[in-house]
Amino acid sequence: MNKVILMGRLTRDPEVRYTQTNNTLVASFSLAVNRRFVKPGEERQADFINVVAWSKVGEFCSKYFKKGQQVGVIGRIQTRNWDDDQGQKHYVTEVIAEETYFADSKREGDAGTSGNFDATFGTMPTANSGSDFEISSGDDLPF
Repeated sequence: MNKVILMGRLTRDPEVRYTQTNNTLVASFSLAVNRRFVKPGEERQADFINVVAWSKVGEFCSKYFKKGQQVGVIGRIQTRNWDDDQGQKHYVTEVIAEETYFADSKREGDAGTSGNFDATFGTMPTANSGSDFEISSGDDLPF
């Protein structure tokens, strides 16, 4: 199974390009993901992970993600290699994003774009997203 779940901050705005063959949008960006454990007296460390988002997910990232935002990415790891013009072999490991989410709180992020936007389905939760029911003062509660 090849499944990756990351939460981190964008180190730069997503870079957009299009494939030559079928003009498919590709967005690429880097996430700074903090390491979980820090030894006492040490500074927090982060890993910088390259992420690639294709088509609609890439379009969402290019439109709404900005440098410094905290985001969540679900995807898979992909490795690839190629030879450059001088014959030197290059290797790249990157995350291919399948789902992307905002992870900033509404106070931290931009008020116009924060929240739990689901890039896979492209829907915003309703204003009452915290619960599916209301309790009025006249209800009998069993607890």
